Amino acid sequence: MVHADRESSPATVSRRTLVAVLGAAVASGALIGTERASAAPAAPAARAAGAGLDDPAKKEIAMELVSSAENSSLDWKAQYKYIEDIGDGRGYTAGIIGFCSGTGDMLDLVQLYADRRSGNVLAKYLPALRKVNGSDSHAGLDPNYPGDWRTAAKDTVFQQCQNDERDRVYFNPAVSQGKTDGLRTLGQFCYYDAIVMHGDGGDPTSFSNIRKRALRSAKPPAQGGDETTYLNAFLDARVWAMKQEEAHSDTSRVDTEQRVFLRKGNLDLNTPLDWKTYGDSYHIG
Repeated sequence: MVHADRESSPATVSRRTLVAVLGAAVASGALIGTERASAAPAAPAARAAGAGLDDPAKKEIAMELVSSAENSSLDWKAQYKYIEDIGDGRGYTAGIIGFCSGTGDMLDLVQLYADRRSGNVLAKYLPALRKVNGSDSHAGLDPNYPGDWRTAAKDTVFQQCQNDERDRVYFNPAVSQGKTDGLRTLGQFCYYDAIVMHGDGGDPTSFSNIRKRALRSAKPPAQGGDETTYLNAFLDARVWAMKQEEAHSDTSRVDTEQRVFLRKGNLDLNTPLDWKTYGDSYHIG
């Protein structure tokens, strides 16, 4: 059974709420965009391929871990309808993974929905989404776009579109690279959470560049390195990237979540799991 155990606190602050508070300090134009190692030794590669984050039970855990940081809740499926401008320079942020009107992934999602269900309530916003892509503008979206998004979120077709785009853009690339690097489930999750926040474009703080920064000081198992040592290097690089942007400078999703599992040697991300994000306590058992 999966459930949340949360300590009482004066206020629950999700990553999205935190970003909204800090957004005024962030330049509105600062957007984050969306190598294979040498051949892996047989043993680490086989181990990584045997079980991973794409196992259905592990994937559910991953969704809940990310939701604890993004939404202060383990109920990630309740986020299909979520939409707001959190003041981070990316326009509207919405849905289960934080699709943004300013970074292209929301445009791709709404286009997919139009392809699967023509004439849906969001299809009329496609021209506006194309125009605002790359900015924080709401031009052509206000005032009805948020309400129409919430209406669309009741449609199981739109929900599946969100699932599929999450997997295509974020989840599958993270798991694939993690397995290529010989990482087990926890390492694959560390990659996934990094891609969710930073994207995988050409920005210095993108996932690929975080990984390259880690490779300067440690080798992953596929290159003969120690897995724990490498993951510590990756998380160090991740923290560096987070601190480059004020809106992401609270690193608790690394410090009191991922590093907790790593210190315990839980490289397979086995339950029970206990962690904190932004001061709130969670449990998956």
